[in-house]
Amino acid sequence: MASLPEYLTDQTEEAIRQRMLDSLPADLDKSEGSFTWDALSPAAIELALAAIWAQEVLRRGFASTTFGQYLDLRCEEHGITRRQAVKATGQVTFTGTPGTVIPAGTRVSTASSEAAPAIFFATKSDATIGAGGTVTVDIEAVEAGVSGNVAAKTITMLAQPVAGVTAVTNASGTSGGSDDEDDASLLARFLAKVRSPGTSGNKADYINWALEVPGVGGVQVLPLWNGPGTVKVVLLGTDKKPASQAVVDAVQNYIAPTAGTGKGKAPIGASVTVVAATPVVINVTATVTLTGTKTLAEIQTSFQAALTDYLAEIAFSSDPTVRYVKIGSLLLDQDGVKDYINLQVNGGTANIEIAQDQVAVVGTVTLS
Repeated sequence: MASLPEYLTDQTEEAIRQRMLDSLPADLDKSEGSFTWDALSPAAIELALAAIWAQEVLRRGFASTTFGQYLDLRCEEHGITRRQAVKATGQVTFTGTPGTVIPAGTRVSTASSEAAPAIFFATKSDATIGAGGTVTVDIEAVEAGVSGNVAAKTITMLAQPVAGVTAVTNASGTSGGSDDEDDASLLARFLAKVRSPGTSGNKADYINWALEVPGVGGVQVLPLWNGPGTVKVVLLGTDKKPASQAVVDAVQNYIAPTAGTGKGKAPIGASVTVVAATPVVINVTATVTLTGTKTLAEIQTSFQAALTDYLAEIAFSSDPTVRYVKIGSLLLDQDGVKDYINLQVNGGTANIEIAQDQVAVVGTVTLS
């Protein structure tokens, strides 16, 4: 990416003051501390500041170097707006006395601790505990953002008591929560649109349309996937894992709620199918030799985080292959690892090929 020219960077306080001093008669005392030197110095300082401000204005005027609200303004010139945060969704199961009514809006949460505050969710509809003593209800995070994506069996608290309810839990993790779009993602969408403009429903159009929907972190478009007039749009979430069903539905409704009718963004005649990417689970096992600076548990945690970052980096890239040697390199790079043996990825030592509509996700990581 091109960088800004060194515009006005030579206009320092010293350079400006010296030019002003040089323009005065030679018989004046222009030494530092003289009346002339002192009188010109404040003006030199202000002019140098003006040059700095001019450089900053230049930086904020170009999409690749601007930020925040200035980037928003630049993007709005091309009809692109920053995606807003999305609330995570999921389900919880209430246990209690049959016939107990649980009203919509009932709040449940994860347990709070010094390390992490409680995450609150609200039920989306009324529910009644059945004869079996349980009922499962859809929930939505109270606050939008990735913090609402919590693991299974972590929502165990009632924010307020409900007579007849004895327990609550979530069998599966919540998903779909995303933060406000950051500058890097917004800039990438801006550059994609201006460099590859859409024209009457071409491939670039479908990519740009999908990326306009909050919660979408990656898109692949497969033209003619099921015959003439068909288009498949494959999605990742902002975490570079398969998009949630809520995000898939939102994109489907935005691009083509009804096949071929032209309702939505897709042109008349296009039969559009929106799906989440198919996950390819990556399981890793290895025996490591420790240096003694970290425990095995700490190394496993840091390695799993590094592996997650690696898989996110290659998701929907031009080369999504999961490379065996790269995983070995990630393991060896972990603080506390001296060496390793018996590294296996999905039970072998070969690279894992990822198809066009697939994405690699971390499965089990077992270090011994």
